[in-house]
Amino acid sequence: MTGPSSLSGRTAAAAPRHDDAALVGFRHHLRPATVPGEATYLVSRQGVTAVHGPLAEVLVPLLDGTRSLTQIRSATAGALTAEQTEEGLRLLGEAGLLRYTDPATTVAGADPVAEAYFDLAGLDGARAAAGLEGSRLAILPLAGVDAAPVLAAGAESGLSVTDTGADLTLVLCDDYLSPELAWIDAEHRAAGRPWLLTKLCGYEPWIGPFFGPGEGPCWSCLAYRLEQHRGYEAPLQQALGLDRPLARPTASLSAGRVLAAHSAVLEAAKWLAGLRYADQGAVRTVDTLTLRTRVHTVTRIPQCPSCGEPGLAGRRAGRPFVAVSRPKAAGAGGNGHRALTPDQLLRRHAHLVSPITGIVPHLEPSPGAPEFATTYVSGHNLAMRGRGGAGLRAQSGGKGLTDTEAKTSALCEAVERYCGTRHGDEPVVVDTLRALGDQAIHPNACQLFAQAQFADRARWNRSGSPFHHVPEPFEADRPVEWTPVWSMTAQRPRLLPTSMLYYSPTGAGGPYADSNGNAAGSSLEDALLQGFLELVERDAVALWWYNRTRQPAVDLEGFGEPYIARLREGHHRLGRELWALDLTADLGIPTMVALSRRTDGPAEDIVFGFGAHFDPAIALRRALTEAGQLLPAVNRDRPGGGYGVSDPLPVRWWQQATLANQPYLAPDPAAAPRTPASWSYVPRGDLLDDVTAVTDLVASMGLELLVLDQTRPDVELPVVKVIVPGLRHFWARYAPGRLFDTPVALGRLAAPTAYEQLNPIPLFV
Repeated sequence: MTGPSSLSGRTAAAAPRHDDAALVGFRHHLRPATVPGEATYLVSRQGVTAVHGPLAEVLVPLLDGTRSLTQIRSATAGALTAEQTEEGLRLLGEAGLLRYTDPATTVAGADPVAEAYFDLAGLDGARAAAGLEGSRLAILPLAGVDAAPVLAAGAESGLSVTDTGADLTLVLCDDYLSPELAWIDAEHRAAGRPWLLTKLCGYEPWIGPFFGPGEGPCWSCLAYRLEQHRGYEAPLQQALGLDRPLARPTASLSAGRVLAAHSAVLEAAKWLAGLRYADQGAVRTVDTLTLRTRVHTVTRIPQCPSCGEPGLAGRRAGRPFVAVSRPKAAGAGGNGHRALTPDQLLRRHAHLVSPITGIVPHLEPSPGAPEFATTYVSGHNLAMRGRGGAGLRAQSGGKGLTDTEAKTSALCEAVERYCGTRHGDEPVVVDTLRALGDQAIHPNACQLFAQAQFADRARWNRSGSPFHHVPEPFEADRPVEWTPVWSMTAQRPRLLPTSMLYYSPTGAGGPYADSNGNAAGSSLEDALLQGFLELVERDAVALWWYNRTRQPAVDLEGFGEPYIARLREGHHRLGRELWALDLTADLGIPTMVALSRRTDGPAEDIVFGFGAHFDPAIALRRALTEAGQLLPAVNRDRPGGGYGVSDPLPVRWWQQATLANQPYLAPDPAAAPRTPASWSYVPRGDLLDDVTAVTDLVASMGLELLVLDQTRPDVELPVVKVIVPGLRHFWARYAPGRLFDTPVALGRLAAPTAYEQLNPIPLFV
């Protein structure tokens, strides 16, 4: 039972003022039921409220809607004091249980069932029903859409349908991207008139949102999101010469069409009656196959060309990067010392997930993943659009030790890829490298292709792998687009080619962007650190992989983490062995690789995962959980068997690579296994301290730390791209420098590896 358990014996307070002639009764959706000597129960479709004491026995029976305030006060005299009567009316009124009716404005023939419905919704039922009866609705079908069922539903609901002077326009379309909706939206915004968009055809009707004057979002905001999820249609539309979405066959039943028509009219009627609630600003869908309903939040895009400031994103990306104090969140230590815990970040940005209106289409467990490997996928990897088969990187995803950690990781990676995609409003300057002078950075200072690779690029590019595509040599006198990045070490702007900072949906030529150093985080400082740690990780991996050096084992038991035993046992149940190596290089930041192989057959299906962090325990955790992300690809128990990807590079590796023929994957037998004590790690409580330490570290090595704020105004989840020219990518980039010199400086090799002797197997993840 809900509501007040007793409304007697309380100190009297001033009751809300009403005309003494107003008739007072319980709202239409309530029905009193009295149990003598116990209480009166107000029964509704939402529950039961109990009223105890003298109020139940004296006041409640008088509240049948036929008595005025004056008459009620008179009838309670003798049984209740005046203060008790006023206090009882006040409490019942504040609980939302009473309605006050002016006898002079009572509408003859009013529908008590409709009034009860609006009472139930928290409105004044009589006033709402009267307002609905006096409202006018325009129904506007786009070409080819049958409005007859909606007109019939409107007439059945008693709505007044008009062609002019409407209070609300109900627009019927067969596709939310119909080009006519642009001028409908513009016309209504200019006139200050609200409208409701609906798509009632097909097996899944869509209703909403309501678009209002001076309120976000507009139709263009919604269309922008919809187009992102339907980018696959663009080539076919272009090939067919269409200026509108592809026509789709209708698939529905009569009952479903009736449901859709009446649902649209119901939404319009509630709005006209004055009912307002948050989901009216969303797209609501009804899957008539399953009767599953979903709410897809529609948010305003601040840089929308129709209702916002188009230059907003460009101004943000071009300004200096200023790190501020950001204390680390309690409970976030195991996930990388962040400003928010995974749960906090996921709840704050959950609205970004929707296959219709979200940036992230979904957060779902990775198909084929074993139960001990908590991994999620979050949609197509935008970093690979326009670059052919993506193989293992076809999907954005995340990992962790819990569902929340993995979901948050997958969400961040999808948002990172979205913000790193070229949208057309990035700050650019067109000029030549030579003309820009020392402000511009030659792209190969970051991409690090060897001259021999440029000379042999045709052979490299025949491999079919987008990871090892070698671009044409950069021409210093060719005008290209450049975008400013901020040098944290030099505290000044620098310039890099725009094409290598943002993923191009069309796969534009020239130096191209990849995801190295891109990161999303709970703050800009958080994102910067995660992006930098990824650079450290991949640099260390490249030094090990291409030089095939033997590295010390990591003593898994020495870390004393219960989850490690669980992961090892999970791998064992799959007939696999799990181990880790220390790859820490001259930057001194703990970096590890976790490896897993089958031990029950000739093909070892070796997979690996990498991790880097100031805290060696987190570096190991990242490596071990990332190795779990590759397990679905080598799960041979899937229907039809075989591997989960068709990319020939990883398939050939899984079929042919063994610990025997790739000995650098095994621990160095001459080195003592690493334990947490092998690194000197001192925790810092503020992310700003970490940023300062990273900046000083990079400067001390004669390198430059560059940062580009890629956060989109419509996202608000911070995203950055971090670049340190000279640090190596773990893809095949063979220019002179650290790849050859650092293993010698670290004592791993006596002399640099010859170009021809580098590992002939390029890293493929």
